[in-house]
Parts: sequence; structure tokens; C-alpha cells
Amino acid sequence: MITQQRIDALRGAAVPPAKLWIDGQQVAAIKGEERAVTSPIDGSHLGHFAAGSREDVDLAVAAARRVFERGDWSKMPPTQRKRIMHKIADLIEAHADELAVLGSRDNGTEISMSFRAEPGSAAATMRYYAESVDKLYGEVAPTDASTLGMILKEPVGVVGAIIPWNFPLMIGAWKLGPALAVGNSIVVKPPEVASFSLLRLAELCHEAGLPPGVLNVVTGKGSEVGAAIAEHMDVDVLVFTGSGGTGRRLLQASANSNLKRVYLELGGKSPNIIFEDYENLDKAAAVAAAGIFRNSGQVCVAGSRVLVQRSIYQPFLDKFKAASEAIQLGDPLDLATTAGAIASEDQMRSILAKIERAKADGLELVTGGNQARMDSGGTYVEPTVFTHVPEQNALAQEEVFGPVAAVTPFDSEEEAIALANSTVFGLAGAAWTDNLSRAHRVVGAVKTGVMHVNTYGGADVTVPLGGHGQSGNGHDKSLHALDKYCNLKTAWISLS
Repeated sequence: MITQQRIDALRGAAVPPAKLWIDGQQVAAIKGEERAVTSPIDGSHLGHFAAGSREDVDLAVAAARRVFERGDWSKMPPTQRKRIMHKIADLIEAHADELAVLGSRDNGTEISMSFRAEPGSAAATMRYYAESVDKLYGEVAPTDASTLGMILKEPVGVVGAIIPWNFPLMIGAWKLGPALAVGNSIVVKPPEVASFSLLRLAELCHEAGLPPGVLNVVTGKGSEVGAAIAEHMDVDVLVFTGSGGTGRRLLQASANSNLKRVYLELGGKSPNIIFEDYENLDKAAAVAAAGIFRNSGQVCVAGSRVLVQRSIYQPFLDKFKAASEAIQLGDPLDLATTAGAIASEDQMRSILAKIERAKADGLELVTGGNQARMDSGGTYVEPTVFTHVPEQNALAQEEVFGPVAAVTPFDSEEEAIALANSTVFGLAGAAWTDNLSRAHRVVGAVKTGVMHVNTYGGADVTVPLGGHGQSGNGHDKSLHALDKYCNLKTAWISLS
């Protein structure tokens, strides 16, 4: 586990240079432009990112295509690919302290979570998919004796990956791990406000023996670099985690270019349902508070709608308020902090505007509701709870992506399910109940990709994460993620 002494020693460490990573080398952006990076912790200057362009994307895609067709990675014996991926995991673990602090400095995640969720999760993900490399079997079809029918799994070619700013290393590994395991080459666009950890990961992959050109990283604006990847005629598959609006534009870009497959993990407005038969309300309240306020609510599966059975509504609300106020909002690089900074000034302003809208709508504010730690120079918002939020209010329908919980009462199981399914999203949810039959009913009835029972969060790489409805399509994590990065080919062979 990381120590406070080690964290403090890394607070001022050098960040990666303002370079792109293309064909195994650090290179300057063609136009020579850079973007200054400000830390959300205290508003201090961290460094610069290279502002990539369409021309840089062209170079990166060409490098990825060249190495793919040459077969340096795509045709490498599986046992060798496996060894290199394990070495990548080894290096992530060896540099875990550095990667965790680097990530917290540029996106504001509290270090206790960053350490587990970023290098910790990324290393585990790489190991999981390393072990899958030599276990990806094809199939033999049940044909008559005169024919051999085979189903082959082949890498798709060049994968474009656009990564979000809340957990770039963890979510980056969710894309890179299965794509690499199958034998693809990749062009990554890191988030504009949090690119350092992925740039450092590219260096570690090269050090582990990943052939040049297999992994390329182009930093820059989504409107330029992201759009260039989405529209590129030589990108075969595009994977993205982020907002619904951007997801729609990526689908349009696919339609307007080469019809590349697009897999999207988008927003959520996840319901956390507390039934009256669950006896340990203290636990439910504490876990529900962590489920919305960890990383200051900047989590795709955050339990932002807390639905509480009316008979226990006030007792639960009292405990939830206390648990929310016990959240330690503070310096992300302090191990005592349990909720860090908002990743950027723009995101903080967006969250505060939605809070003001809720106040203007007449919603009852239980706690929070303000910008916090203003003297720090950073971007912080108090853990915020509104109560008796109507089903159709914007706060119950629209993703805030910040530390804002909407608490709503319900009377029956049927009403709870209807409320849970009342948004356009379907990413995650939870049910708290001591009734096993009810647990099974609710898991089956709530339209969502992940459903927790008597817990919230913590699902590891062995199970898939994917959305229903406007929360997206396709899956990250688990062996099911490999399907996104494979082409199926039928071989029909006459034996007569």
C-alpha cells in the first residue's frame, strides 16, 4: 500500500514531456502546438500536453496498420504475447506509486482510490487478458463427413480508443488488455485534462517489449484528435467511454466514413434501491454515500438516485445525511481524503449549475450544495443531497457526473422497479434487501447492465460492464470484451 511519505515525495515529480507516442517513439506534434495543464488540486501549473492534429493521427494509424500487417504482434506466437503482457503488468505494479500520484495530480481523484482503481486495476486487467491469449480457441462446426467447417477468430486490425478523464489508466486498460490479447494494434486518444498516466503507460509497454507501432498515443482535443480517429478510413473498430452526446457524434462519424464498428460506454443515472426489509440501515447508508461521493461523483456507475421505501425513508435519510457529511473532502494527495477534486474548472461549473437548477426547481436541499475549499485554488464541490426528488425532475433524469444525490421515496416493489426504469439510461443499479426472492425479482426486472445486491461497486475484471438503453452497447471487462476486438471467419472445406 502507498504511504503518505511516498505520496509527498512524488507531489512535485516531473511529468511526461509534451510529446506524442507514435511508432515506439516520443515525437512532437506536427504543428508544434501545446496545451498547458492545470492541476485541479490547487490550480497550479503541471506541465503541457502536445496538441495533436489530424496529421498526427494519420501517422499513428499508419504506424499501427504497418505493424499489424507485418505481423510483429498480430502473428507473434501467443505464448510470447502473453509474456509481454505479463511484463507490462509487472511494470505497472513496479511504478504503481508514481502512476497513482500522477493520475491524482491531473484529475483530482483521491489517492486511496486512485492507487487501487488506476495502477492496481490496470495491472490486474493486463494479467487477466494475458492469461486469455493462449486460450482463444476457434470452433469446428458439426458437419457431415465430406465437409470440414471451422470458425476462426482473427484480430480486427487497427483499434481506435477514446478514453475518459475520470479513470484513464483503469478504463484504458479495459480497452487495451483485450485488444492486445487478440493481436490488434491501437491508437489511443487520452482525455484532454488527464493524459499523463496513459503517456507513461506507453513508455512502460515499450519497455516491456511491445513492438513499436502496436500502441500509439495521440493527445489533443476531442474535436480534432478524437474526431480524426472516428472518421479515419483505416480504423477498424472504435471504442469509447464518455458522454452520450459524444457517443452519438462517433456513430455519425462511423456512418460517414468506413462503417467501422463502434462500442460505447456512456452515461448513467443509476438507482440504488433501499427496501424496508434490509435491517442494517447504517451499512446501506454508508455504502450508498460512497457509491455516489467517491471520486466526487465522477464515476460512470455512480448510484446517483437513491430510492428508499417510505416506511424507512426518514430514518434512512438521517443516516445517509450523516454518512454524506462524514465524507472527507480534501486534498486528493492526502490518504485521509475520501472525496477529491472535480477534474476541471468546466466540469465544476457544470455541476454547480445543475445544483442551482435543482434549487430553483424547489427541491429540498439536505446537505452540501456549494463550491468548497475555494482558498485552495482547486476545484471542489461539497457532497450534496436533495430529497423528495420527483421522478421527472431533471435531477432524477439527467447525469450530473458530480457529487449530487437525488433521494426519492417509494411505496411498493413495483413502484421501485418503475422508478428505477424511468430514465433513458441503464448502466448500473443496486437493491438492498434481506429477501432472497425479492433480490432475484428486482435483479431481473431492473433494466441495467450491472445490478448489485446489498453492496455497491467492486465488481472486478471477471464480469462484464456494459450498458442498456442510452448507456451504450458492448462490454468492457471479462472474456466477453474480447468479442469486440475479433473478426469471425468461416472456413468451409470440402473433404471429398
